[in-house]
Amino acid sequence: MTGQSASASLSALQKILLVISAVVLAVMLFLLRNGMSAESPMDQLARRSLAPEVALSNQTPTMLEFYADWCEACREMAPAMLDTERRTSGRMDVVLINIDNPQWQDLIERYEVNGIPQLNLFDADGELRGRSLGVRTPAELEALSTALIEGTPLPQFSGIGSISALEPVDSIATATSGSAGPRSHG
Repeated sequence: MTGQSASASLSALQKILLVISAVVLAVMLFLLRNGMSAESPMDQLARRSLAPEVALSNQTPTMLEFYADWCEACREMAPAMLDTERRTSGRMDVVLINIDNPQWQDLIERYEVNGIPQLNLFDADGELRGRSLGVRTPAELEALSTALIEGTPLPQFSGIGSISALEPVDSIATATSGSAGPRSHG
């Protein structure tokens, strides 16, 4: 039996090789899962984003994106957003707001975020000019950023809405008096 117990226990060299193998496997798993790939474009943008209140008050147009880490559409658009941020650096701010962070709940409510990715487009004075819902192509993002920087009208893409001020109630009543309302059957 002494022959079996000697062969069943590991030698010091075998123990060292086993520990080294375990460490190498753990490092490889970590690198394959996290470390080998560079930081994602969405993470880069989120990390570099200005605070929304700073971006909206620094006399620079702002593209504010509401996103979530789990959102596939947001991830799909992230490389184009990162390219837009790099291309417009110093002329336009690109700010990312994670909807899962309770810190931003007031902004989510204020800008009525009901789908992501949602882009809110602001002029240099911090005034909301338009809103975009859904994935935008690099060409669409370029056209939107150019319009914001140059102060020209926003391009008319599907899913883009301009923001307009409501008319005072008196002018609406005057304009519609004598005409049939939407619920009128006359």
